[in-house]
Amino acid sequence: MAFRRPPAGRDENGFADAALSHIDSLYGTALRLTRRAADAEDLVQDTYLKAFRSSHQFEPGTNLKAWLFTILHNTFRNMRRHDGRNPVDVDSEAVERASDDGPEVQSPEQILSRATLDVDLQAALDALPEAFRQAVWLRDVEELSYAEMAKVLDVPMGTVMSRISRGRRALSEGLQARRAGHGVGLVRKHG
Repeated sequence: MAFRRPPAGRDENGFADAALSHIDSLYGTALRLTRRAADAEDLVQDTYLKAFRSSHQFEPGTNLKAWLFTILHNTFRNMRRHDGRNPVDVDSEAVERASDDGPEVQSPEQILSRATLDVDLQAALDALPEAFRQAVWLRDVEELSYAEMAKVLDVPMGTVMSRISRGRRALSEGLQARRAGHGVGLVRKHG
């Protein structure tokens, strides 16, 4: 496959440096989407491969982070479509043996990502339906605008706003339920 040269005056290293500055954000989102460190790493790698191959299509002065997130989400959707057509055979005995071997080894990025959210918040976020989890994560963690999110998720802006609202409400309810179940519920003042 041939790579196109960027237009005259275009700084390849500047683009690469700028794009790579978003690797942690992309990895965090990829981990949220795939829920497996190895799959998240593959997704980020594929995203950067596509971004570098298409760097000539990026319009300087626009939001590079949003452009990269669009590529990430499109790549994830394509992977899911492909995986749906090619089901994976599972050896249930191997799964049983692996679960008996002890806790899963986590990557440093996964440990850091999980350490930044408290346990109850992490569980409540993980329990959200995927569409709501993506919307809340992109808005509240990655701080993308509604318009950028609409482009990344390939849905109308009204849908983005609805998903954020419903996702935040479900997150709040899930967090309250988890904390109430642990005896850490909110104390109400009577007066």
